[in-house]
Amino acid sequence: MSQETAKWYVIHTYSGYEALVKDSLEKMIENNNLSDTILDIKIPTEETIEEKNGKKKVVSRKILPCYVFIKMVYSNDMWFLITNSRGVTGFVGPQGKAIPLGEDEVRKMRLEEKVENIDIEVGDNVRIISGALAGFIGTVEDLVVETQKAKVKVSMFGRDTDVEVDFIQIDKLSNEE
Repeated sequence: MSQETAKWYVIHTYSGYEALVKDSLEKMIENNNLSDTILDIKIPTEETIEEKNGKKKVVSRKILPCYVFIKMVYSNDMWFLITNSRGVTGFVGPQGKAIPLGEDEVRKMRLEEKVENIDIEVGDNVRIISGALAGFIGTVEDLVVETQKAKVKVSMFGRDTDVEVDFIQIDKLSNEE
């Protein structure tokens, strides 16, 4: 089975069971040696700033509660294994038949955005352009190419705070800015 035939599918879960479903699917992959069939499992989240008791903090929120995204090579056996996992109500599609997401849907959900050539280095000043921290300016502390993440030190609520953002969420500031 080649990875080119793998597509993204959407699994519907019981409310609050997203992490449990992801964990049980990861264990199923490990126990049944399915790493070449199921390539990735994601629960789309976004960072938001929440205020509680007068204190602000960054919180991770699910974008689509009750849904888990899975990249896999589809077969009837895989459908059976996944739909019989604890917390799964079925695939999203007509009568529970799995329908793959289109390329534009995958891009919109940011399931597979990769930055090939990044011209940002440690020490560069950057602006965060999307997410809860959009508009913040900071300094790059660390870059991890494998995970496409950057650690950026921003001044938040009067203190310097390290935040982790995706490469696609930051823009390098020119010297004039």
